[in-house]
Amino acid sequence: MVRELSLGERMKMELISALIHEPKVLFLDEPTIGLDVVSQKRVREFLRIYNSEHRIVTMLTSHYMQDIAELCDRVLIIDRGKIFFDGPLDDIVDRFSGDKLISLTFANGTQRDFSHFGEIVSQTPASVQLKVPRAKVTDTARQLLEACNISDINVQEIPIEDVIRSLFGERRTQNEAVSAVTT
Repeated sequence: MVRELSLGERMKMELISALIHEPKVLFLDEPTIGLDVVSQKRVREFLRIYNSEHRIVTMLTSHYMQDIAELCDRVLIIDRGKIFFDGPLDDIVDRFSGDKLISLTFANGTQRDFSHFGEIVSQTPASVQLKVPRAKVTDTARQLLEACNISDINVQEIPIEDVIRSLFGERRTQNEAVSAVTT
């Protein structure tokens, strides 16, 4: 009885039933919802292998950016019936995020004011994370290394979730209806 299965088991059964007839196009809506992290990874690996062996078109919608990042070569964002963005997921960050994150860990605690280096995202006595404009990352990192006793430094992109949240949050603030579709 399907009703007696857990959500994760139902999701796996729905995927199996969708593939039984070897479709040319596969529509997936939240394919890993209700699955534990191990099962999510297995489903993603299976879908990647199945897609490469059977060369099918897969259209995926998901709130899990990990699903999108691991399964999608191309992302479409549709706004008010028009394609707002069409391209690789990484291009969203490159195109719509003007900042990067610099994370520092100090050899010994510090209670310094870092606000003149960038926007403070988080700070503890042993670490700080700053949001810095992309164009200033190298100079800011150099200044920080000269000014502080740093044991570790990490520069990374703003998480894709934050870029999308910021992008659509700004657009909604402008009273625009926005919908996102990923494939």
